[in-house]
Parts: sequence; C-alpha cells; structure tokens
Amino acid sequence: MIDLRSDTVTKPTPGMLAAMSAAAVGDDVYGEDPTVNDLERHTAALFGKEAGLFVPTGTMANQIAVRVHCRPQDEILIEATSHICLWEAGGPAALSGVTCHTIDGRHGLLSVADLDGKVRPDDMHSVRTRLVALENTHNRGGGTTYSLGAVNEVSRWARANGLAVHLDGARIWNAIVKTGVAAEAWGKPFDTVAVCFSKGLGTPAGSMLLGPRDLIAHGRRVRKLFGGAMRQVGYLAAACRYALDHHIERLADDHANAQRIAKAVAEVPGFTLAPPEVETNLVWFEVDARHGTAKQVSERLKAEGILVAPLGTRVIRAVTHLGVTRAECERAAVAIRRLA
Repeated sequence: MIDLRSDTVTKPTPGMLAAMSAAAVGDDVYGEDPTVNDLERHTAALFGKEAGLFVPTGTMANQIAVRVHCRPQDEILIEATSHICLWEAGGPAALSGVTCHTIDGRHGLLSVADLDGKVRPDDMHSVRTRLVALENTHNRGGGTTYSLGAVNEVSRWARANGLAVHLDGARIWNAIVKTGVAAEAWGKPFDTVAVCFSKGLGTPAGSMLLGPRDLIAHGRRVRKLFGGAMRQVGYLAAACRYALDHHIERLADDHANAQRIAKAVAEVPGFTLAPPEVETNLVWFEVDARHGTAKQVSERLKAEGILVAPLGTRVIRAVTHLGVTRAECERAAVAIRRLA
C-alpha cells in the first residue's frame, strides 16, 4: 500500500533507530534525562526562545499553551478550522474552561482585518479575550502558509490589544522550507510556539512547547496535571534530534511529490482542489456526486493500492511524507487519473 492518509504514518529510518538505540537516558520527571534536556535547549534556541518542554503530542503542547496563557472564562481568537478547536476533542473548554471564538479565514489564514473588532468589552457579562492562536502551516486550510509579514501584523495587533499570541506550528518545518524564512524569525512574533516532530520530520512521537522560562516552568506543572510527564524518554528525544539534523531540508521532496498528486487530481473532472494551489505537502480536494462519496472514492483508490483519508462526505486529503517515494507518488497519480 502507498499510504497517503497522513504524514503521521511514517516509521523511523535506520539512522534514526541507531540514534535512538545509542541515546543516553535518565528520569525526565527529575530533569535528569540528558537527551531530553539537550533537545529542549536546542529547539528553543532554533526559535529564539528561552526554554522548551518536551511532550508526547502536538495536542498536549497546544493545550498546555492554552492553560498557561488563559484562565477559566477567557477566550481564544482562532480561525474556525484550526486544529486546536476542530481536532483536539474540545480541549480548551474541557481542560481549561476556555472558549474558542472562531473566525472564518481564507483557507485557514487570518489577517488583522478579520480580527479587528473581535476583542470583547471589559464587562462581567462577557468572557475575557486573552489569546490569539494561529496555525502555520494550516492543515484544514490545505497546507497553506502565512507570510512572515502577515504574522508580524497579527502579532503587533494582538500586543496592542493586550493579547498573548500562540503558534500551533505542528508543520512549521514545512513553512520554513517553503518560504526560506528561518525558525527564529517565525518564533519571534509569538509568546509560545508548539512544534511537532512526528509529522514531516518522521519521528514515532514527540512535540515541544517553546516560550519564556516562566511560562514553560508553569507548563511543566500543567504537563503533569494532563498526564504527560515521562521518564526515560531520551530514546524519543534522540529520534527528534536526529530528525532536526537530517529531515528538515528533505521536506522539499514532499512538497514536490504533493504537486504530482495535485496535478493528477486537477485533471479528473469532478475533482476540485481546495484550495486550488497546493503549497506544501497536503492535498485537499472535493469530489462531486458523479464519483459518489469521498469514502467510495477512497475505497476505489484502496483497491488500486493507494490509501487516502476521507475527511468529510465529499472531502479527501492526501499527504506526502518521507515514507513515500517519488515513484510511489507517480503511481498514485496514475491511479487517481484512472478515476476519470
């Protein structure tokens, strides 16, 4: 099977497995795992932040950020299809008593014009607007990437309105490769940044929350509360450090392979790319009634040896990653064209 369901289906490479096997470990709850400590320092330095907190998942990194920035009866200004409010099981409300004020963007992206006028009045009948959260690249938006200028404008607007700013950067590595903008420049506009190692970078697990030392110290307490404290986890941290050293630049291959898939999709009558321009490694498209449902289309592709993800009645996502080669993506493109 050629598995294009997600970039989370990757398996460790031989080099990554060797790095994991050779890792020095200790008890991370005591702060004694040297490989975790090194990864936290290194990743924080990449983004120009004071400290980092290693966690199992991107969802946990985001939810810890919500908790350290907000208190119950606060709200987040966030794009309506963002991962935090769409795919994290109601975490802001369930874990922190925080409301998501959802705003429709353009393929997942928000501007100052979208945010203007959305801050609640200082009134006991209202929740308190406390945080702006952006996602870059934006998953449900189709892998879209903010420009650095747009991010800086939102950050300035937020600070002028007394708001904190968080980045869900699960796929920020793709944005770095797509734009050529360094990690530190992406980190600067935000108070906190969440990054993920288990998507495009290909590790078996692991994410990190980055930010000021005091917020990360608070986040460490929240990680314990949320059940995310880990022990000899340096084996995973070693995989993440290996990925940072070896798997970032190769993301350009995933972007090129996504273009091959997108070109095939665009050639099938009744398939519509959404958004029409594929920027990174995510290909989202809609299928019209002549093809049946998204699930039926995915079953026909499965019979051809291609796995894609039906994520709505008529919506399909295909994701390229280090687990699929150019030749396999070309085979997938042939199978997609046959659906015409």
